[in-house]
Amino acid sequence: MERCSLVQVSEETKEAGLPDPSEKPVLDNPVCAFLLENDRLKSADLKRAVTYQEQNGGDLVTLLVRLGLVSERDVAEAESGLLDLPLVRTVDLPEEVPEMPGISIRYLKQNLILPIEESNGDLIVVMANPRDANARKALSMASGKNIVPRVGIASEIENGIEKLLGGGRSAMGQIVEGLGGEDEGDIEDVEHLRDLASEAPVIRLVNLLMQRAVEGRASDIHIEPFENRLKVRYRIDGVLQEVEAPPAKSTAAVISRIKIMAKLNIAERRLPQDGRIMHRVQGKELDLRVSTVPTSHGESVVMRILDRESVVLDFDSLGFDDKIRKDFVKQLQMPHGIILVTGPTGSGKTTTLYTALSALNTPERKIITVEDPVEYQLEGINQIQAKASIGLDFAHALRSIVRQDPDVIMIGEMRDLETARIAIQSALTGHLVLSTIHTNDAASGVTRMLDMGVEDYLLTSTVNMILAQRLVRTLDPASRERYELLPEVAQELKLDELIDQEHYHFYRARPSEENPTGYRGRTTILELMGMTDAIRRLVMRHATSGELQDQAVADGMRTMYQDGLLKCLQGVTTLEEILRVTQES
Repeated sequence: MERCSLVQVSEETKEAGLPDPSEKPVLDNPVCAFLLENDRLKSADLKRAVTYQEQNGGDLVTLLVRLGLVSERDVAEAESGLLDLPLVRTVDLPEEVPEMPGISIRYLKQNLILPIEESNGDLIVVMANPRDANARKALSMASGKNIVPRVGIASEIENGIEKLLGGGRSAMGQIVEGLGGEDEGDIEDVEHLRDLASEAPVIRLVNLLMQRAVEGRASDIHIEPFENRLKVRYRIDGVLQEVEAPPAKSTAAVISRIKIMAKLNIAERRLPQDGRIMHRVQGKELDLRVSTVPTSHGESVVMRILDRESVVLDFDSLGFDDKIRKDFVKQLQMPHGIILVTGPTGSGKTTTLYTALSALNTPERKIITVEDPVEYQLEGINQIQAKASIGLDFAHALRSIVRQDPDVIMIGEMRDLETARIAIQSALTGHLVLSTIHTNDAASGVTRMLDMGVEDYLLTSTVNMILAQRLVRTLDPASRERYELLPEVAQELKLDELIDQEHYHFYRARPSEENPTGYRGRTTILELMGMTDAIRRLVMRHATSGELQDQAVADGMRTMYQDGLLKCLQGVTTLEEILRVTQES
């Protein structure tokens, strides 16, 4: 039945003894109304789906999921809320389910129904569409029992049927059954590759890889071919985790499909390529940056997932405490000078700069950025995409930017002396310049600029502040475990220099079935080095980064390691995470 008709829903839910959602003032489609009211669905997206339904038919809610406008989980939570029925997840499924000799597995798959328990003449079943009265009646007649529905997520029900009733094949295993093998001659034929990549199983396979990455909160997808297998890994909270991968025979088709989506040349397999995919997954608009490089056994593909809807440009969310935020914002209000953010690749530097730009973005300021690539679009800010292939590098773009009368300039990265000199010239002529540089700590940012060839007197007169940062995984508040440190350990960590108290407590990750790592999300640990007169004197005599660091600490700087220890005491992260990303021991 179609879930759009409120009249049908009312009659069938009353007949089944379920709560009647028509008692609430909702639209014709209660599920869509619920999703709209709870900001899980946009009005424009609903109109698109309705237009598609009018032209092609089908169930509206199913179309919303298939078009990627909402997630299966959103639909299940809507059904659960409207019908006041429990939502059953994979972790809630029993290890064994009742045998149903009169009911075929094919019927259960088609209707996405999983029987999970028999009790006093009742059969408890998990359904993706608990409103389907016809399916309930058929199931009741076949089993001779009263059907008690529960709500489930469609893909989890499908996997549960396979695992508990159908031989244990996963969703991916079902998809790859439709794939044919390829011989060496086939993969050299570009047209054959294009045909393979356009087949429904391959399209579903790649979409499944992306969907699972989003569900797992992954930031990157790594697809790596080896001699006898294809390996897929997701980077979740900064750590790579291997996941279920397609068979080796699908390697060429899967990689070709990704290259077609990214508008890359599928015939070119000897040179690295970069592209971009705009794709909707589970109601989210994703921007995927695709990079391919040739390896011994084929092309290795990495897709970086940029979820524009989930990025939060807020200093508190990034891990800035009151002191660091106050000092950082104070420097942002300076009319000119250079603010540098340092750290390795993937340490959140760009997000910090975007947050700073967002704070500076007022009608009175003209802000121009030059980036490679432009990761997030910020309204009211002029963002330039650098493109070396046509001669538009950072230095070339900067020369043009200063003629545009900006107040604030953001440079994606200080890569060479020419870029650094133009940035310094911009700061000297009254512009505030924000940029990043790759160093291990704040003090090393100064020595790196000197090593590039920047004159010491220019450095001391333009650089206002250097912020160094790393990303660490944060503990899941629902499962973390508190423990008291031994006095010897507290003394070794020098915690008394941070907080003077008698007992110190840290927290450890406690893995659970729902969260195998015990961590959820990431935050930053930071150190903020202001350019004091003492540090300027050291820069003028080309002091080492160690000397600069010692002076900064003497001036009141808290190191990244110390900031991490404070976050350990607050229960935000663990000591293991701090030691993993810092050089302290």
